[in-house]
Amino acid sequence: MEWLITAAGAVLVLVGLRDLFHTLWHPTGRGSLSTAVMTVLWRLTRRFGARGTIAALAGPLLSMIAVILMWTLIIVAGWTLVYWPHVPDGFSYAPGLEPGRRADIVDGLYLSLVMVGTLGLGDIAPTDAWLRIAAPLEALIGFALLTDAVSWISQIYPALTRRRLLALRLASLRATGGLPPPPGAPATAVLFQQLAEDVNHVRIDLTQHGETYYFHDGEPDTSLAAMADYAADLAIQGQHSRDVSVRMSAAMAGRFLERLAGTLGTHFLCTDGTLRQIFAAYAADHGHAHNHV
Repeated sequence: MEWLITAAGAVLVLVGLRDLFHTLWHPTGRGSLSTAVMTVLWRLTRRFGARGTIAALAGPLLSMIAVILMWTLIIVAGWTLVYWPHVPDGFSYAPGLEPGRRADIVDGLYLSLVMVGTLGLGDIAPTDAWLRIAAPLEALIGFALLTDAVSWISQIYPALTRRRLLALRLASLRATGGLPPPPGAPATAVLFQQLAEDVNHVRIDLTQHGETYYFHDGEPDTSLAAMADYAADLAIQGQHSRDVSVRMSAAMAGRFLERLAGTLGTHFLCTDGTLRQIFAAYAADHGHAHNHV
């Protein structure tokens, strides 16, 4: 029975590490547990009509910190189960501590917290050979969790910047009247090529850093959710141009917009509607139902 509890704890640790790996290191960037936590928290903020500061904190605070805490709790709980059946026999206690009067589960939790925090207080130390290996291993996992959490936060802001820059470019185009007249055909072709590249970068960012979806971009001019429908309008206009280079560039931008819509519909919105329907759902999900055009 003791070893069954220890095995259950090891499985729990592996579940947490697997989710951390799939979220931070896997090319798809989508751990099942982390995705579920972020999705639920996002839906709750949207359901209760969160606006302003609360909406802005949905990604960096409610989602990312909640996921990091979830990983920490899973790992701590798992190692607690690993230690618990072997307390106090597998450990030595500092003078003044009386193992017979202590709660084994509390000491197991204490050991797990000390090790995952790499504190190493030394008042309770493992004596069994395998525990002397397991305890430092938890400390290594705790250190890796800390460094990975910091690097995760630093990695997502470039992706957010690219998305907001694309929204700003689209907003600027809309403010200046849209596409240039026919004499500017070469410039228009270049514009669509840049649009296609930017849209593809955003799609890849959403694939590799799905947590960025749950960041509220604020004003419509900096929100791709509010400007995506306008990008689709531009692509359609470009495909009716008399210049072949503009038509080809606009068609490429249109294809990348369709792929972006597919990513949004499959992974975040759970819908397989048309391009317009998906972009409308995207805008509504980010609080811009009346801002997209």
